Amino acid sequence: MADPYHDGTHPAQRQKDKKKAKSLPLGLLLQEATAKVQTGDHESAVKLAERVLDATGKDGDFELAALNLLGLAYIEMGDVDLARPRLLRAVEIDADGSMDERGRGRGKIPLARADQRGRRPGQRGLVRKGAAVLRRHIQALSEKTKRTALDDAALEEKRQGLAGVLCAVAEVYMTDLSWEEDAEQRCEALVTEATMACPESPETWQTVANVRISQQRVDEAKTALRRSMELWQELPIGDLKVPEFATRISLARLLMEVEVEPVAMEVIDRLVAEDDESVETWYLGGWCQYIQGEKKKKTTTTTTTDAEAEEARKELWTSARRWLRQCLKLYKQQDYEDDRLGEHARELTRAIDEVLGPSPEGEDDDEDDVWEDDDDEGEGSSDDEDEEMG
Repeated sequence: MADPYHDGTHPAQRQKDKKKAKSLPLGLLLQEATAKVQTGDHESAVKLAERVLDATGKDGDFELAALNLLGLAYIEMGDVDLARPRLLRAVEIDADGSMDERGRGRGKIPLARADQRGRRPGQRGLVRKGAAVLRRHIQALSEKTKRTALDDAALEEKRQGLAGVLCAVAEVYMTDLSWEEDAEQRCEALVTEATMACPESPETWQTVANVRISQQRVDEAKTALRRSMELWQELPIGDLKVPEFATRISLARLLMEVEVEPVAMEVIDRLVAEDDESVETWYLGGWCQYIQGEKKKKTTTTTTTDAEAEEARKELWTSARRWLRQCLKLYKQQDYEDDRLGEHARELTRAIDEVLGPSPEGEDDDEDDVWEDDDDEGEGSSDDEDEEMG
């Protein structure tokens, strides 16, 4: 996988630049890069800032300042895809803006730029500036009387970029900055603008759902998740409009959180069909079916006897156990590092074994047909799914 910090520069050239960077103080190189941005020479600014980033390294004294500069420079150049990882890394380093750009909060060099509370504007100010640049670009393209196909593509890219930046900041307010008094209001404003900027972005509606879950507005979360899925669920595997694998993993978790397990299994089935070596996907499939089995145990209807409900639970748990065993098999093979996931998978497997008894010989050899079995089991539940997501 490509290094998200670099744009394809040859390793030998990066090494040469790194040696050059060592010949000048990094602070002076950053000042020079800043001057280049101010004069509109963004390409030169990027080269200088990348040299600083190479020289200082991850967690180095000047990493934050270099990332800030690179994020803004790439946005000014209209390259949102290269700006995004820099901005997100900068937010990860300094979510609340309390660190010096050099010194990582150790007090080596106090900055002259401070806000009214005596703190540097920090990453929120940085991202606001980046978002403002994208808004200007969007407005300029929108106001063109005769747009070309390239203009339309650029407009779409910038709208998606703006929505992505706004959603990333909203996620920060939901986590690292959730203690702030106005965190919920800021988060609300951010996701609202994101949906207006790019209503056709599945990721945006997924973030809206996450916010609604945090607000305990479950019905609205379900609506947002449905809108997110409607944008891509009928598209074939490989279509560029289908969200990334990791995004759909998060989607499955959100669907489980709002207790729409049949729909979550649809997402998980598709993920397994795309990559049958994903530990987390097998884990989520097993956990999801375990929950479905628990609900069968607790629920009977006028047309379902206790015995039928118990049989349905056993079928779901038999399938869940196959998924969980496959998860643990891959977990061991890949030396997977998420200890909590592994322990929970083992815990669920033990709970199923206590009810069903040890797995019969040959059951663990059926993983290749797991998702096909689950599709068959779920055919009669489409009405329930529509009702739950409605």
